Amino acid sequence: MSPREHGCVVVSGASSGFGFRTALLLAEQGHTVVAVARREERLDALADAAPAGGRIIPLTADVRDRDELKSAFGKLPDDMPDITAVVNNAGLSRGFGPMQSADSRQWQEMIDTNVTGLLNVTSLLLPGLVERGCGHIVNIGSIAARYPYTGGNVYAATKAFVHQLSLNMRTDLEGTGVRVTCVAPGMARTEFALVRYDGDEQRADRLYDGVVPLTADDVAETVLWCLSRPPHVNVNMIEIMPTDQPFGLGFAQRRGRA
Repeated sequence: MSPREHGCVVVSGASSGFGFRTALLLAEQGHTVVAVARREERLDALADAAPAGGRIIPLTADVRDRDELKSAFGKLPDDMPDITAVVNNAGLSRGFGPMQSADSRQWQEMIDTNVTGLLNVTSLLLPGLVERGCGHIVNIGSIAARYPYTGGNVYAATKAFVHQLSLNMRTDLEGTGVRVTCVAPGMARTEFALVRYDGDEQRADRLYDGVVPLTADDVAETVLWCLSRPPHVNVNMIEIMPTDQPFGLGFAQRRGRA
């Protein structure tokens, strides 16, 4: 099957972690991938790593800025196949304190990225999927949306938004042929903890002491599995966790790692 027959998949937050590995895995399967992120040099490295038979188009844009994102999408090459799927992966967590001492600048960044960014990407690309009568939106949520833990507060709330939006989009899109999935990972070893702890590598590393966490590949393979189901099958919601993680991060906090 040619890349044009596979169609094009847009992956946001593609410069690291889940997005980086998802973009590569989709390209390995023969898809054309539009990789969206702010860090241009990382996107260029991702595009250079595209395997034979796949194509990765780097698109430098901030998902929080709808006008910038719209302009970037408008500059995509004419020879690429139709967009058939979108993976809303861009997201982050900042800080890990209780709500009563939260930094409003940190929670605003999480809302702007995890909520507004996802809405910006979706609102710009979803009408095209509906017009073609097929497609798939995969939103990356988190188990934090369902299992509370101390310090999760605003981050968890943004992911609860992602989960509920995904379910409501399913009802809005009934009869259009467009599918919607929410993938909710548990503890995974990426740059996520390093960002949350503002670059404190020792604190980020302690989170994984004695635990075999998920990898970015585990999540990427889950996304690919959801996308590869037959058109009549919609995976509404899927949770994946490390075997060592019961629920939330309470176990890590009890062991003094969080």
